[in-house]
Amino acid sequence: MAAGGGTKAVLAALAANLGIAVLKFIAFLLTRSSSMLAESIHSVADSGNQILLLIGRKASKREPDEQHPFGHGRSRYIYAFVVSIVLFSLGGLFALYEAYHKWQDPHPIEGSWWWVPLVVLVGAIAMEGRSFFVAFSESKPLRAGQSWRRFITTAKAPELPVILMEDSAAVVGLLFALLGVGLTLLTGNGLWDAAGTAFIGILLILVAAVLAVEMTSLLLGESAGKPQLRAIREALEGQGQNRLIHLKTMHLGPEEILVTAKIAVLECVTAKDLVDRLKDAEHRIRRAVPAASLIYIEPELETAAEADRPA
Repeated sequence: MAAGGGTKAVLAALAANLGIAVLKFIAFLLTRSSSMLAESIHSVADSGNQILLLIGRKASKREPDEQHPFGHGRSRYIYAFVVSIVLFSLGGLFALYEAYHKWQDPHPIEGSWWWVPLVVLVGAIAMEGRSFFVAFSESKPLRAGQSWRRFITTAKAPELPVILMEDSAAVVGLLFALLGVGLTLLTGNGLWDAAGTAFIGILLILVAAVLAVEMTSLLLGESAGKPQLRAIREALEGQGQNRLIHLKTMHLGPEEILVTAKIAVLECVTAKDLVDRLKDAEHRIRRAVPAASLIYIEPELETAAEADRPA
């Protein structure tokens, strides 16, 4: 999954979801709408997810120690993976469970409070839309001309992709709820409410699955992006001074890259020249890619004949 911020987007989403969760739950208590219950649980799950993202960000800043010499940068990926589990279970599965029960015993939305879910849902759409706009604005400079799909699948910092997907799912889920509640009020048939709840559950499960796949890829260890790989390769070759044999990179966290490389140098160079070349290559890498926090370069001596041999 470009590294980058996201704290502002996380806080905006947290504030929106906490307020929305309370309003949705009040609407459920007044009307017993399953769509409103599913949406209130969805907002509670999203609020918990944003807290998890903030905890993961804080945990990732701990200094390396004897047991974790490469640091704790991947804490952000671990907590983001937990987000996908929460979204799947507390959000998606609960909504499907509630939809099943409503389907078994459908009842219309009646009483003097019938209008409350409509007001709450319209207000929630506006608040979630505002939260999405904050995440969208914060993501735009980091996207660097990529499509939104590619940005989400190549981003190395999990917060913005998670918030973008959660907020998108929240707006679509609210539209499903609004449709289900609206049709139930118009027809007096509670099955529409159950259908809206089921669609919310399916939507959340799909979003959770996408997040789980992306976070699994990051936890396994993704390489640096193509522009960074190109810059590292050019820095290692040093305008033809060295021949790159192989290069491997891995993100230890959104802003930390491990670089391992093997370069060929002529046998005739002195030990001092060899050390100077390696130091120069390392400095060039750090200038070109500041996120390269750990660099290991292995030299391999080759003869002049080997150096002149075509690749």
